[in-house]
Parts: sequence; C-alpha cells; structure tokens
Amino acid sequence: MEQMKDPVLCKICNSETTFAFSASILNKYEVPFSQCPHCDFLAPDEIFWLEEAYQEPINREDTGLISRNIHLAKITATLLYFFFKRSDNYLDYAGGYGILTRLMRDSGFHFYWYDAYTENLFARGFEFDPESDQKFALATAFECFEHFMDPLQEIEKILQTCGNILFSTVLLPSPTPAPQNWWYYGFRHGQHVAFYSAKSLSLVARKFKLNFYSFQNVHLFATRKISSLLYATLVKLGPKIIFPILPVKKYSLTVWDHNKLSNGSDWGGTVL
Repeated sequence: MEQMKDPVLCKICNSETTFAFSASILNKYEVPFSQCPHCDFLAPDEIFWLEEAYQEPINREDTGLISRNIHLAKITATLLYFFFKRSDNYLDYAGGYGILTRLMRDSGFHFYWYDAYTENLFARGFEFDPESDQKFALATAFECFEHFMDPLQEIEKILQTCGNILFSTVLLPSPTPAPQNWWYYGFRHGQHVAFYSAKSLSLVARKFKLNFYSFQNVHLFATRKISSLLYATLVKLGPKIIFPILPVKKYSLTVWDHNKLSNGSDWGGTVL
C-alpha cells in the first residue's frame, strides 16, 4: 500500500497548498511546485539545489544589474526624502557588489552594506557587522525576497535591525503562468524559490504588524501609515522627474567618505 505524503503547507499562511506544476530546475531536477489557495503564494515543495545554484552568487542572466540599481537608487532616494530622515542610518540587505550602497551614499544617505554571499566591491569600508547591535531606520532588499527559502524567518531577521523594509520582487500574475510562460521563475539558474501575490505580501505585513504599500513591483513594509497615492506617485515619478530636482549633490557623502577612508587607517566599517 502506497504511503500517503504529508500535505505541503504554505510558508506564508500555513494553509494546505495544492499542486501547481512541475518544472526542470538547473536543467536537471524535476521539481513539483505547490500554490496556496488562500494567499496564492507559490514555492517548490522541496529545495535542495541551492549550493549548485549559488556557485555564482550573481547569476549571469542578470544583465540588468547596473541599470536596475541606478533606477532603484533614484526611487529609494525619493521615498527616503519624503518619508524618512536624511540623517538616519540605512542598510542595503543582500547588497550584492555594493552598487546601491555606493549610489545612496553619493546621494547623501548614510547607507551600509550587508551580504552573506557576495563580495563587497563598491562600498568597502561601509559594511554592517550582524553581530553588532546597530539599528537602522530602513532596509532595502531589492530582488531578494524571491530567494528566501523561509520568507517569514528571513523577513523577521531583517526586522530585528531595521524598522521598515523597501523591497522589489515581481508579483505573480493571475492566473498562475505555466512554467515556460514567465521569465521570472528563473528555473535555469535556480535561485528563485518564492513567488508572491499582493495578497501574500499583505499577509506578511499583517503578521509583523506593518503597513503594506506596493506599486510597479516596488513594495514597502512600513511601521507608520502613509498615503498610498503619494507612495505610488513617488515610485512612478521619482526616477525621471522628482529625483533630478532633489538636493542630493548638496549632501553627497562621496568626498566625505574618501577623506574618512584615506585619513583614518583604522576605519573598518563601524557604523556612525
């Protein structure tokens, strides 16, 4: 007699999921995916290939790495200018090569870098030590949430040091696309293992008693309520219209950072 398998539970709301499809991961593993009928969250039933997938932390298919960072840096600066304090400290979580951290410091915001898997090339000297008790007003986590094996655990980890999270991930279309019909699945590189709907992200925000705002796949978990219309307007118009008129050059940390790093031989990334 065939043994019954335990049901696969949703990693967001703990509801019993249903089979969605099977997909070929890394062109070698046939993996079943299940979706939650309550919040639409989609994920593989088991995840066992990540060591192979992350032999190159930044996958070679990510040709938009530079342009995306420039675009998101302008959106981030715009949102911080209107909703936060320029003097606060901020963290780029899973910050990759440090491109965004450097761009944000060039725009006058005290950003620091953290990534457990990637070498910091562009923001050296401004690393965050996770063993410290430093707190940040906000973390950016761009193109990061879809990599989380256990989303709630990872998000809770970020919130231990950061009160708010600004992040990007492409929302799962409805109806759920077939494996061959959505580029964002990323089955060939195998690094994307979590796919969210607006409803699933709203439930995450509710679990952590945060407010949720979303526009054009740029999302915010915030401790305070803001205008959804203003948020959407800033995300939409920030890069081309609002950011160019912000006084970022006046407050740029580019020269300050250079002087600090060149004159202070003991400077090793301690958060100010």
